Amino acid sequence: MSPLAFLGLSGDLWQALGLTLELAAVTTVILGVVGLPLAHWLNTSRRAVAPVVETLVALPLVLPPTVIGFYLLIAFSPAHPPGSWWVLLTGHSLAFTFSALVIGSVIYSLPFAVQPFQVALRSVPPELLDACAAHGAPPWRVWTRVHLPLASRGIAAGLTLGFAHTLGEFGVVLMIGGAIPGVTKVASIALYDEVQNLDYSKAHAFAALLLIISFALILPTTYLRRRVERR
Repeated sequence: MSPLAFLGLSGDLWQALGLTLELAAVTTVILGVVGLPLAHWLNTSRRAVAPVVETLVALPLVLPPTVIGFYLLIAFSPAHPPGSWWVLLTGHSLAFTFSALVIGSVIYSLPFAVQPFQVALRSVPPELLDACAAHGAPPWRVWTRVHLPLASRGIAAGLTLGFAHTLGEFGVVLMIGGAIPGVTKVASIALYDEVQNLDYSKAHAFAALLLIISFALILPTTYLRRRVERR
């Protein structure tokens, strides 16, 4: 018996799961590239705007996803920038595309990565970093050779949490992406559709699979966080 037959999942559900994993992977890479420098800046900046930026980053923690999705949908519209700029560059609308999902996912998952990054970077003793700088190491070398490696466990936890959070997105991706099969229909929306269709057997199997994947991602993150806290 094939895995598909055993789990009772259709090809559409597997397609939605694959799209979700692809979205989570792309989002996680961007979170690492954008979130790490941002976390470092928030930790070290003494500018008056820093608390404002940190508050904006943390907004998705408390703001309803539909609110974020609504304003992103407006921004992605061809009638408003940056949506109008996207049309000029590509010839098509940004809304209801995979690119829109990536942008929305990065914004929505940003605090789930940046805040663990901040904690991890702050856990590195500043005296050690100062000693490296005092020996003539340039800032970029201290950052790449000392700071990031010593904070690697917390950084890994933040990346994993960002990946896992992207898997569970619903409100934001529904508002800006809809449910286009193979393009924007992610796992959470596919599960919702199965429930709406009253196909509870498929919904149960798919939900159980997502539960297992999420647990497998969160468990090592918990171990990493506990090890960082003990340092």
